[in-house]
Amino acid sequence: QVQLVESGGGSVQAGGSLRLSCVVSGYSSSNYLVGWFRQAPGKEREGVAGLYTGRGISYYADSVVGRFTISQAAARNTFYLQMNSLKEEDTAMYYCAARPLPLGVPYGAAWSSVADYVYWGQGTQVSVSS
Repeated sequence: QVQLVESGGGSVQAGGSLRLSCVVSGYSSSNYLVGWFRQAPGKEREGVAGLYTGRGISYYADSVVGRFTISQAAARNTFYLQMNSLKEEDTAMYYCAARPLPLGVPYGAAWSSVADYVYWGQGTQVSVSS
């Protein structure tokens, strides 16, 4: 049984930093896509960052490029989202998710597709105030 557990959310002032963690257990393959998503009240869930675990290739939404970094720990079942220069508009519930590698679709195009992720964590709240 695949499980994802996020941690690290909290409240921070604009310009501050937070690091989210996601521990993945029970995944049978070492090659898959991990994504960080967020959902603000009244808005659709959106992709923030993704990672192809097999080669450590990362992908980002335009809104977070240069501010957020997705990474994988040496233990390989733990993933991080380092968030710097946080803005009020980053306030949301953040989710970690995992999915098998897509077939016939570039990973750079597939990583942010919410509907294709199979496994989801429970979410961790990030609140940014001015």
